[in-house]
Amino acid sequence: MLGRTLREASAGLKQGHITPTELCQKCLSLIKKTKFLNAYITVTEEVALKQAEESDKRYAKGQSLGDLDGIPIAVKDNFSTSGIETTCASNMLRGYVPPYSATVVHKLLDQGALLLGKTNLDEFAMGSGSTDSVFGPVKNPWSYSKQYRDKRKQNLQGETEDSDWLITGGSSGGSAAAVSAFTCFAALGSDTGGSTRNPAAHCGLIGLKPSYGLVSRHGLIPLVNSMDVPGILTRSVDDAAIVLGVLAGHDPKDSTTIQDPVKPLMLPSVNDVSKLCIGIPKEYLVPELSGEVRSLWTKAADLFESAGAKVIEVSLPHTSYSIVCYHVLCTAEVASNMARFDGLEYGHRGDVDLSTEALYATTRREGFNDVVRGRILSGTFFLLKENYENYFIKAQKVRRLIANDFANVFNSGVDVLLTPTTLCEAIPSLEFIKEDNRTRSAQDDVFTQAANMAGLPAISVPAGLSSQGLPIGLQFIGRAFCDQQLLTIARWFEKQVQFPIIQFQEPMVEVDCSEIFGNEKLASVPLKQ
Repeated sequence: MLGRTLREASAGLKQGHITPTELCQKCLSLIKKTKFLNAYITVTEEVALKQAEESDKRYAKGQSLGDLDGIPIAVKDNFSTSGIETTCASNMLRGYVPPYSATVVHKLLDQGALLLGKTNLDEFAMGSGSTDSVFGPVKNPWSYSKQYRDKRKQNLQGETEDSDWLITGGSSGGSAAAVSAFTCFAALGSDTGGSTRNPAAHCGLIGLKPSYGLVSRHGLIPLVNSMDVPGILTRSVDDAAIVLGVLAGHDPKDSTTIQDPVKPLMLPSVNDVSKLCIGIPKEYLVPELSGEVRSLWTKAADLFESAGAKVIEVSLPHTSYSIVCYHVLCTAEVASNMARFDGLEYGHRGDVDLSTEALYATTRREGFNDVVRGRILSGTFFLLKENYENYFIKAQKVRRLIANDFANVFNSGVDVLLTPTTLCEAIPSLEFIKEDNRTRSAQDDVFTQAANMAGLPAISVPAGLSSQGLPIGLQFIGRAFCDQQLLTIARWFEKQVQFPIIQFQEPMVEVDCSEIFGNEKLASVPLKQ
């Protein structure tokens, strides 16, 4: 049952094949067996079992709350959860227990979802590998897959098979690893420049970034207020649509959310894509793009074309400026947002009390890692009076040009854009940490951050396996608030691809695959040539 989709698990609960408590216990057992992945910071076993017990009673009375009732989920540890420690993977908030829950968490629990725990991330969501957490890095479950291990054995040259492991991508790597390892059916991430789509691509998952303003940010500890969006990680597009349908809508606690009520999200069955126009941005064909990603991107475009869709090359002329623009705006907002962590009201507090300034300095030096401190310094520099016009204001103007590029393309008749999600497959951690955080983020977010600056919905869908047996994702970007159309197109593509299920090897040997998949045989079909 654990290897099933959220929709299938929900059907199993409604049909009485399994109870919420039994399903919850299976997930909790698997979390313990996969602890070495370091996907979770906090496991809320007692909370989840109590919620499962309440769900049992509802099902026994025939009063299910909906598709999420009794479904185990996980939440990235930068969303506030009432009565449950929320750390942002930082010493600064270690031990902090919020008095309220984020709106998205509240909505999921109101629908009967079972909160298994809080997932690991880069400190304060600043990173693209989930390696910069005070609780240690997250390991990609595909590091221990049969698909990857079989290929790796052929290429080992004097190194041990366990000498390295693969990154999950970030910063929502814990949520991605939790879903990929079958410990839950869906997880919340946050997406500021690709932090949900990037790990989704590396872990073979669906990673959805909704339109800015469609889902409330209330209770999401802010990184960049003007770009942050709660993200959704699942194993199928249908599952992402189910979760989005619960989360979307106006929130009086978040003035940036849309005012109009959101209708229930229903994805129509689409077999005919002949009326669609798919745009291929020529600026995204960068020299650093791996040959295998480029090949899958081309095959995906051919797949739409062979099905009758119109596939055209389009131009987003200001793409080359987007990374620099993103860095300026991101660090400027970070510098402002991180000012609240001063050791006076909540969070870590240094022992030095010679003066207020000394207390601030000690608290922030001890509470933040080098990455966070570096971004604060950069942002403070850009916001200085003498630099404000030359950096921050110019970056805001470029951001408008980038948004206009997308608007011009969509106004020309393009329905969605098809792009890579990442430059390459997941890489070994030892290779990843050779570069500094800023360089890594610039490389990994090159295809994803522009959608955040323009406020557009985007989704990463697994497109196939590399020659190393690792997932490669492709990204669809849609018009603002046309999330349903985006998901419908993504689902059609997902069904054509039929991405293979991960098959575990050591040290996942403790995991009984029959617990996950039962005795069913799951299809594995490559992307059509």
